[in-house]
Amino acid sequence: MSRRRSLPLSFLALLLSAGLTACGAATGGEAARLPAPALDPAPTEPGYRTAVFAGGCFWGVESVFEHVRGVRSATSGYAGGQAATATYERVSEGDTGHAESVKVVYDPRQVSYGQLLEVFFGAAHDPTQLDRQGPDRGTQYRSAIFYADAQQQQVANAYIAQLAAAHAFEAPIVTRVAPLAAFYTAESYHQDYARLHPNEPYIVYNDAPKVASLRRLYPALYRPEQEVVQVELH
Repeated sequence: MSRRRSLPLSFLALLLSAGLTACGAATGGEAARLPAPALDPAPTEPGYRTAVFAGGCFWGVESVFEHVRGVRSATSGYAGGQAATATYERVSEGDTGHAESVKVVYDPRQVSYGQLLEVFFGAAHDPTQLDRQGPDRGTQYRSAIFYADAQQQQVANAYIAQLAAAHAFEAPIVTRVAPLAAFYTAESYHQDYARLHPNEPYIVYNDAPKVASLRRLYPALYRPEQEVVQVELH
């Protein structure tokens, strides 16, 4: 069992008393909206596209992208390692090469890859934390973008360079950009975890604020909870 699934209320109170917020380490306060990617080409062919992001515990990253308009599905899983070690118990040991990741299937007619990147950096996680995110430590919690093709690689690298040039964060961005060799779906109990356990202390403190940031910073992209459920049941 992960330590994050049994975060004590006393620890939650301590964290809240410290006045920490999502992305606080990067911004020194309430997160501000990031500049839109300068490079964000439209797809040349119709159909859904897939993007894979890693930004700490996959529960929160999945929850954010579930609430983005144009996203058809967000699935928690593992990327960066081999099939033989793509289980939660092995990945939690921190030596498999895997990162807890989320596969996002989206409609580029409604939301672009660049906009997904903007949400990833601006609401889903703190890209300045090296091999950790919030209370979770280890390479399995690293910040990473796993690109599916050369265009995604180009757009991701260009946006990181753009954010760095704009000094969008007080600390350097440590997000790694790597090819997607394979994505392995996580165990069923990890799917929709934040939505199914909204009152769990870990979710309340670490993940709910990310969705709130999405709603505040990107209202045109935000999809309310009821619409999320409707998409999942479609």
